[in-house]
Amino acid sequence: MRSPQASQRLVLSVTERVTAASSLAEALRRGDRRALARAITFVESSRPDHFAEAEQLMAAALPYTGDGVRIGVSGPPGAGKSTFIERFGLAGIARGRRIAVLAVDPGSKRGGGAILADKTRMVELSRSPAAFIRPSSAGRNRGGAARRTREAILLCEAAGFDAVIVESVGVGQSETAVSELTDMFVLILPPAAGDELQGIKRGIVELADIVLVNKADGELAEAAARTAADYASAMRLIRPPNPEWAVPVRVISALEDRGVAEVWDDVARFRDALVASGAWVERRREQVRAALWSEIEQGLLDHLRTAPGIAGRLAALETEVVMGTRTPAAAARKLVTAFLAKP
Repeated sequence: MRSPQASQRLVLSVTERVTAASSLAEALRRGDRRALARAITFVESSRPDHFAEAEQLMAAALPYTGDGVRIGVSGPPGAGKSTFIERFGLAGIARGRRIAVLAVDPGSKRGGGAILADKTRMVELSRSPAAFIRPSSAGRNRGGAARRTREAILLCEAAGFDAVIVESVGVGQSETAVSELTDMFVLILPPAAGDELQGIKRGIVELADIVLVNKADGELAEAAARTAADYASAMRLIRPPNPEWAVPVRVISALEDRGVAEVWDDVARFRDALVASGAWVERRREQVRAALWSEIEQGLLDHLRTAPGIAGRLAALETEVVMGTRTPAAAARKLVTAFLAKP
């Protein structure tokens, strides 16, 4: 049983955290970039003592979200995603926008930290007072996004950023998470020969709302034009994600800053088309629905891993699976049954 002094300290601690969260939320609403960085750190934290403050922050931020545009950017390594985002962000700022970039880096399987740091590759954009760049590690998350990317998007919107760009880990079949977090999904590709085109899986192309063939400069200009023509032909065979929008295939050069600013015109046309049909609102609803189920799944996994008595069984079952004496499906079923049977 807690002593009166301990209970009083607990009440004071909770009160102080709520007050701190309220102060941070106010600074966030003023567009303070340091406050935004701190807020994202809180929501990304796995420390239990940060959970209450993170929830307070999100509750305070939520009424000021939803007015911006959320743009996902993906593509294979070497496609020039970071160069494009920097040029694209600067072009948006020139049009009066405030740009936030959430760069999701591959997570180290040993340490869990980010291997790369996209902020170092967007030096010019990072210097602008109208921009905010935040690298985050994907950790063990699949789908090209970090676990708290959605919350980070909302915090950026609450801080007054009207365009949030999410740069995913890379191209692959598991990029659905980024498309579920954003309003528009941009696929960036390098010039490629016919055989290389096969390396870009159909699944990722089906998610794209716009395809950009980058590096259309110098000796690669002709190859970029051919690649764009090939993809334009291929897109006619793929059902577009939105019937009211024909997916354009553009040739750009981020290095020479050609064709990049015009992508903002595509963003505006895309939003207008989806708003007119009602698909924009529905897409936002799907984002929230996907976030709910993602939280449920992750929350259940967290509870399963930390449940008393389960950790020991998990280690034993893992050994059996590794030794080949039990199938993964049977081991998982046994573990889940034991977890659900707990009082």
